[in-house]
Amino acid sequence: MKERLDAILQDGQEKIKAAMTIAGLGDVKSGLLGKQGALSDILKEIPKLEVSLRGEVGRAANEIKSKFTEMIDARREEISIKASEISSDFDLTVPGIEPSGGALHPITQMCYDLNDAFRSMGFEIFEESDITSELYAFDNLNFPPDHPARESMDTYWIAGSEEKRGGERLCLRPHLTGASVRYLQTHKPPYRFVYPGRAYRNEATDAKHERAFFQYEALIVDRDFTFSSGKIMIKSVLSKVFGRDVPVRMRVGFFPFVEPGFEIDMGCLVCNGSGCSVCKRVGWIEIMPGGTPHPNVLKAAGLDPMEFTGFYVNIGLDRLTMMRYGIDDVRLFRSADLRFLRQFK
Repeated sequence: MKERLDAILQDGQEKIKAAMTIAGLGDVKSGLLGKQGALSDILKEIPKLEVSLRGEVGRAANEIKSKFTEMIDARREEISIKASEISSDFDLTVPGIEPSGGALHPITQMCYDLNDAFRSMGFEIFEESDITSELYAFDNLNFPPDHPARESMDTYWIAGSEEKRGGERLCLRPHLTGASVRYLQTHKPPYRFVYPGRAYRNEATDAKHERAFFQYEALIVDRDFTFSSGKIMIKSVLSKVFGRDVPVRMRVGFFPFVEPGFEIDMGCLVCNGSGCSVCKRVGWIEIMPGGTPHPNVLKAAGLDPMEFTGFYVNIGLDRLTMMRYGIDDVRLFRSADLRFLRQFK
């Protein structure tokens, strides 16, 4: 055992002296003093030795451990001092190179700005997993059993659950609304929350559509909430995000999870309403569906539709960001083209 301790001491001293960086010294320390280190192996074997030898070996091992600790601390200080020394051929008068700074992705920044706007009105921020089920994505939202959105042409179903139904049939969430029902089921009324996240749909990409895109849902459920208050909320949030008054219009639309339902448009800020490729030359762009939660959705959440009402919107976060920066192709946001992203520093 003494020979092993002498060998560990000699080997450890050489490795400590040879370490040239703080990281390298850390590796040496782990190899010598860590749980799987050489000295730890010795200490684990002490109980197996004869009683008369245990004390001697233990003292010797602890002495080596103390010596290693002192040498490592001294070597760390030497490396730090050397690293801070300025080389004699270093010219302090040469202009430096400005480091490239990072910045939030424009969609992330828009999400944070919406969070701030809704928080100022008393909303809570809610998040959930990207994987959901048929129960929450469709059944609880009043989608008929034969609705085309359930088919694989629209929804990405998880392999292995194709033949299952309800909560056992899993998919990437095609929208955020289903998880809102889960929130209603697990919290107490009244409800006032927003739910940002990514949604996934099996569709062709173009200047306004992506297979993976961001949505931003807001939902109020209370015993007394007027529909006109919902429209005022939309205008207030958009005006705060864009820093100016934003034209908003509401058109009748059908969605299984709201009744009545509306398509909510904002004036196109890319062309200021004069007409462009983004708004299909009409001066308006659809940014969110909205309406009052359908009675069947409230029932799925365990609420009495005769007692509760509310207001729902699901903002197309990508399109809203396009409006803020005058971007005419949503695919640019995920192109990883640094020439494009550097514009948003």
